[in-house]
Amino acid sequence: MDTFDAIYQRRAVKHYDPEHRFSDEELHKLMEAVIQSPTSFNIQNWRFVLVKDPKLRRQVREAGWDQTQLTEASLLFVITGDLKSAEKEPQRYWRDAPREVQDMLVPMIGQFYAGREQVQRDEVMRSAGLAAQTMMLAAKTMGYDSCPMIGFDADKVAELIHLPEDHAVAMIVVVGKAAQPARPKGGQLPLDDVLVIDQFGK
Repeated sequence: MDTFDAIYQRRAVKHYDPEHRFSDEELHKLMEAVIQSPTSFNIQNWRFVLVKDPKLRRQVREAGWDQTQLTEASLLFVITGDLKSAEKEPQRYWRDAPREVQDMLVPMIGQFYAGREQVQRDEVMRSAGLAAQTMMLAAKTMGYDSCPMIGFDADKVAELIHLPEDHAVAMIVVVGKAAQPARPKGGQLPLDDVLVIDQFGK
């Protein structure tokens, strides 16, 4: 599928075939694409929790306002991020770069994030959003549908997946074979309403 076709056809699908299963090869293909998503300083701070256990998925559904896609979709990912990834062996993010690049960038990582907790959290959310969009477009290209979700109790989900204290939950994305199409689009704002040239108020 063409990238533009995937962009225009991707929708938040709510109903999935609960009998459908992804093959290991399909899952690997999807996730190898997802981890190509960009991150600041290449810190790759996203962490993807694939919830497979049926009991745990039911518990996540309970924490997610009983939304059916949380148990019916083939795949359920809790997309989280490591808030302290900049402090954890940052040289590994640039291990394949030339030495002069490593010497320049690795110290910059620590300097940029140290002591800036809001920036660390913002970075997790930015990275998770980029990865989620990559996941949804890759899934659509593979012939599957998806749904990004924030309608859940994030604290409860964090407890269920035993989220480390230095991580944060960003969103859930489910992927699977649609059983019903998405509702018609609610309506896009005109491009002139959302595209600003140079400055607001001009």
